[in-house]
Amino acid sequence: MIRRKEFDKDLEELRNLLEQMGEHVTDALEGAVLALQNLDTVRAQEIVKNDLRLNAMEDRIMEIGSRLIITQQPVAKDLRRIIVAFKISSDLERMGDLALDVAKVTMRIQGQQLIKPLVDIPRMAEIVTVMISEAIQSYLDENTDLAYKMAQDDDQVDGLYSAMINELYTYMVQKPESVNQAMLLTLVGRYIERIADHATNIGESVVYLVTGKRPDLNQ
Repeated sequence: MIRRKEFDKDLEELRNLLEQMGEHVTDALEGAVLALQNLDTVRAQEIVKNDLRLNAMEDRIMEIGSRLIITQQPVAKDLRRIIVAFKISSDLERMGDLALDVAKVTMRIQGQQLIKPLVDIPRMAEIVTVMISEAIQSYLDENTDLAYKMAQDDDQVDGLYSAMINELYTYMVQKPESVNQAMLLTLVGRYIERIADHATNIGESVVYLVTGKRPDLNQ
């Protein structure tokens, strides 16, 4: 009984850490896009500096999960809970890296003016931040319906990304002097689109946790 209580306590810490990681990634992405919109390099630099905190939380999850596997030898759904925590923390860490990449673009175009008002990028980021929150909530509640919703949201992000690419390519043809910044903005779109893919991966992990089978929601 005592061992089970300790096991459940550690599982709860894993859940709390993953929730904190999700909040950190959401804050980083929102801050990075806001920094880009305002060409705020100070805010962008703060986001880069804060990345170490996310890495520390992932390390802590690996430490707790590994210890539980070694000492408790969990099976069935208990084992899946730990495996899923590893996978989700890895996805969140990668999402944090991508938000960091968005912030770095602001630093690279320091001193320039934006070639156009940003419309699709903030809209993509808005959808993706909701995806991150819902992905974590689906994990906390073991809600597969919410997990499957990730695929629909990802399609919206893909559509906005395609529209943005087409518009920026037109800019590059019509205004060759805008090529460098336009390419950087296409990278930002790609980074955000990849974050959406990782949120969808979390949805897949939740379905695996609940059912024992992993769907492919990125198709």
